[in-house]
Amino acid sequence: MFPTDPSPWQASAACAGLSPSVVFARRPKDAAPALRACADCPVRRECEAAVSPAESYFDGVCAGRLWRNGRAADAERVAKAVAKAGGRRRG
Repeated sequence: MFPTDPSPWQASAACAGLSPSVVFARRPKDAAPALRACADCPVRRECEAAVSPAESYFDGVCAGRLWRNGRAADAERVAKAVAKAGGRRRG
């Protein structure tokens, strides 16, 4: 039998309460709340290990980075977009 929750670390993730449209956003300004949540997330390593973004062609935020088709987006460009989004919250 499979456990009812195969990944209990997800409940501890800082992004757990965010909308999937934010967590799986492809644009930095839309993903800004998830990126900010990752900054202090206690399960970043578990997230990256479980998702394996580079191996799964992942789109969205994982372990503090924005991914598109399994490639990390340009960190400088993402940081600028997040800063520009400022305190704006979505999700």
